[in-house]
Amino acid sequence: MANMSFGSGGSSYFDLARNGQVFVATANVTAPVIYTTAAATGGPLLWNNSGASGIKRVMAVLLAMGVSITTASGAAGALGITGNSGQTSAPSSTTAIDAQACTYVGGSAPLCNLYRIGTVTTAGNFFQPVISVGTGALNLDNVDFAWVDLGGSIVVPSGSWASVASSATLTSGVFQIGLMWAEIPY
Repeated sequence: MANMSFGSGGSSYFDLARNGQVFVATANVTAPVIYTTAAATGGPLLWNNSGASGIKRVMAVLLAMGVSITTASGAAGALGITGNSGQTSAPSSTTAIDAQACTYVGGSAPLCNLYRIGTVTTAGNFFQPVISVGTGALNLDNVDFAWVDLGGSIVVPSGSWASVASSATLTSGVFQIGLMWAEIPY
């Protein structure tokens, strides 16, 4: 499978990265929507369409999430991860992801599809908070950038999606959000 251990007991994500299985995507998002909303969900919004039309089947395993706040939000809340199953066709009303790449420089593109935002079939059915967002001015905020290790704790099988979302619509806030995941064949 994959070595996802840390510290002296293993090699962190190195085994996956050197095999070209680790990917990153970045989305610039204004006013992320609450996880219970299906419309304009994201970003990044990861849809695992692997296994369809001869595409190799993989599990997308979420490894980490990073957030930078560039414009203060008009509402307080949290950014985190949501997702759901039953996404048999591509999300609608999508916008292109701002950036995506394999962490093995020169590696292949991911098998999963990435979007900045999109409308999913069914809204998220869970919310895992990762970072709190306040309404204070950015020059007073104590979080300029946050990178949180998810350690492979969220798995997105074929026909499912996962996305960064919020606990409340973070009105007027502007965020640069990064998502790192591994694609593990099964």
